[in-house]
Amino acid sequence: MGPAPYALLVHDLVVKNGILVDGSGDAARPADVAVDDGVITEVGDDVGSGRRTINADGLTITPGFVDVHTHYDGQITWDPTLTPSCWHGVTTVVMGNCGVGFAPVKVDQHDYLIGLMEGVEDIPGAALSAGIQWGWETYPEYLDAIDRMPKALDVGTQIPHGSVRVYVMGERGAKNEPATADDIDAMAAIVGEAIDAGALGLSTSRTIAHMAIDGEPVPGTFAAEDELFGLGRVLGDRGTAVFELAPAGALGEDLAAPELEMAWMRKLSAEIGRPITFALTQNDHDPDAWRDMLRLAGDAVAQGASIRPQVAGRPVTLLLGLQTFHPFAYAPEWGSLAILPLPERVARMRDPEVRSRLVRSARHLDPTMVQFIDPAKSFPLGDPPVYEPDPADSIAARAARAGREVYDLYYDLLLADGGRALVMRPLLNFSNQNLDPVLEMLRHPTSAWGLGDGGAHCGTTCDASTPTFMLTHWVRDRVGERLPLEWVVRKMTAETASLYGLGDRGTVRPGMKGDLNILDLAGMALHAPEMVYDLPGDARRFTQKADGYIATVVGGEITMEQGQETGARPGQLLRGAR
Repeated sequence: MGPAPYALLVHDLVVKNGILVDGSGDAARPADVAVDDGVITEVGDDVGSGRRTINADGLTITPGFVDVHTHYDGQITWDPTLTPSCWHGVTTVVMGNCGVGFAPVKVDQHDYLIGLMEGVEDIPGAALSAGIQWGWETYPEYLDAIDRMPKALDVGTQIPHGSVRVYVMGERGAKNEPATADDIDAMAAIVGEAIDAGALGLSTSRTIAHMAIDGEPVPGTFAAEDELFGLGRVLGDRGTAVFELAPAGALGEDLAAPELEMAWMRKLSAEIGRPITFALTQNDHDPDAWRDMLRLAGDAVAQGASIRPQVAGRPVTLLLGLQTFHPFAYAPEWGSLAILPLPERVARMRDPEVRSRLVRSARHLDPTMVQFIDPAKSFPLGDPPVYEPDPADSIAARAARAGREVYDLYYDLLLADGGRALVMRPLLNFSNQNLDPVLEMLRHPTSAWGLGDGGAHCGTTCDASTPTFMLTHWVRDRVGERLPLEWVVRKMTAETASLYGLGDRGTVRPGMKGDLNILDLAGMALHAPEMVYDLPGDARRFTQKADGYIATVVGGEITMEQGQETGARPGQLLRGAR
């Protein structure tokens, strides 16, 4: 016999028999997916065989999730997997948000930048000091260092205004003194150098809620328009990169700030032709301001600006517990209890006399602290965790029904599960006692999904798990209005990728990067957050795991399988738009 008329193609990886939700928003459909040399090469009914095959029968195939709001700037130097994001289907992260980061930096500024990150993002300074192996000064040198590090995910960066200001202006920059024309020119040159080297954006913070560990606002918080525009024009001159910020008034601390912020953002975006994305949440001080900001963003976009409010998928919460903070932590004797191992602490707290003293102390808390532990706005989190609780499940409401003193019930709830139980206090996005405002924010045509803060707020929350929540709560489990699976996947893939100019990912189509998730949506479950002590120096953080991730693929290599890391390190540093 003569040779076969064709040669059978064997792909590097084939995912067979899945239901494809391709990230475009199109309806789910049966399909196989083939990946070769890190790129999707075929999508169809039968794409042939693979050197590695994943049978996705009964499973869902999606693009890898693109999380554009993380703070892994320090963690990337010691953790190639970037937990917990890798456990929730994320294959691309963007860090350097909110004006804080670790480059550029002079040798004598290392401790300052660590203190800045610790104060703003609640990442233990001791862990950063022990974990970061400094080997750079300029931003291009920082990118080169990240490029050399092993990575399980792709990583994009933004140059932080705070670091640039301190690098150029020293103490004057740290103290938020006005920048001179020469200062602005020097900062603009550094931003340009960073964008040329591959930074995906420039970030700043303008909210007084963001403070360094010494109590000083982030450098750039009060920057005048000439400084903001001087740096923003660098992006316009190059025709690339995103301007990201935490805006003034974000927490309702200045009710006039949101409209003033929108005015300059709108003006700058129209001038430079680049996207401006800013954090948008609902706050209790002005619970309808978010709707006004969405309206203003829509008006700006209609008139040619590119304004993208960045919104969360669930409440921004404090997790209260015996391993974090709680109403009884302010009692005089708590210090002697806090140093005990958790089992001993719980045993001591079960002593009726200790209980009586601690509960009595909680009744006389300083009003400024009550807002953070308010029993009327606090809810047992549970396992699986409930992030949209019924108002009737608040601790105050439960106590009233049971005829119990509220802090007596609070005490019992914290002792559950051997003292590991958590109470959720929603700080943002829950003024209405439901997530209807979040639904409206997510649906707005100008909004981008984000604000998960992966790597940050280690001792208070763990919102990096939001991709799983989006799939379980908004698609499958919510009592009330839900969101289509195809829509949610697009929100976390194609839309976030396109915001940062990452046009090579976010959809499952030939020619796109081979980043995939294979999901068991029916069996997907989010676990309760867990306090662990695995940061450098044994510092603590919350992590959160999930079931239902059968496999995660980055660049054609399986990085996670059945919730376990495979050891593959195909991640790359993303240098610029694609």
